[in-house]
Amino acid sequence: MQLESQAILDTAETLDNSFIQVVEAIQTTVNAKGKIILAGLGKNAGICQKLVGTFNSIGVSSAFLDPVQAAHGDLGMCQEEDLALVFSNSGETKEVLELIPLIKRLGVKSVAITSAKKSRLSANCDLSLIYTAKEEACPLNLAPTASTTASLALIDAVAMVFLDQRAFSKNDFAKFHPAGSLGASLLLRVDDIMRTGDRFAKVMTGSSVQETIVEMTRAKAGSISIINSDGVLEGIFTDADLRRAILKDPQVFTKTIDSFMTPQPIYVRSGLLVADALKVFEENRIDDLIVLGSDGIPLGVIDGQDLPKLRIV
Repeated sequence: MQLESQAILDTAETLDNSFIQVVEAIQTTVNAKGKIILAGLGKNAGICQKLVGTFNSIGVSSAFLDPVQAAHGDLGMCQEEDLALVFSNSGETKEVLELIPLIKRLGVKSVAITSAKKSRLSANCDLSLIYTAKEEACPLNLAPTASTTASLALIDAVAMVFLDQRAFSKNDFAKFHPAGSLGASLLLRVDDIMRTGDRFAKVMTGSSVQETIVEMTRAKAGSISIINSDGVLEGIFTDADLRRAILKDPQVFTKTIDSFMTPQPIYVRSGLLVADALKVFEENRIDDLIVLGSDGIPLGVIDGQDLPKLRIV
């Protein structure tokens, strides 16, 4: 693991303007409505297929091209607006080298992804990205390990820098990840998961603590929103607040809730992504989060106990 991580660090230290040129080439391809073609053999084929998924997930159309199958009809996926990222650790893989003139004939620009700057692959491609793997993790220094890790990390970096510079948002990301827990946390809004109606406990300021506890019990809630006569949020009262209040004043049940509530509670606005609401939970270490409308009136509450059931934490 140290050898593989060192390969990534060595690669990061040697990056130059060619990295920027590749990011710009991808932007040109996207603008022209072309796609990214990733080509490689052996272990690099698996790397390419993973990167196809990465690029597709950030809205960059991508496809894997087997260099051997390319000459038997798969070149049909290529078009002039495309950009090919071609992988070969040595830069001398026969089948990969034979692919370059075939795609050039179709007008496809190419980027060599290799550890050999002076290789034929690097010389024949339009651009080159060089990674550094001084030693494989294999005890025999033969099986591709550190080299494949470095090449994968290098193009992951290209993809993420491209994502960052095009201001790709969470909403954009969510479009391509609608399924599973990732899709749930990205697509859902707080309005979709908050407790409302009978499940949302609230009382007016001036209510007694006893009345407050009755309402919390009825709603089976661990917290209650305290509102004023206009319905605007004034505070929150929780089970933990009740325990502290009893220890402080045994006669608490006859007193008004105003003296024991937490004023100006933490809240989120209606329409917020659940993914952002989760950060509020984590940063503030709270169990319940009130959702407010634009007028300051509470619309519901997100109970932290509901989140595991939704499989978004």
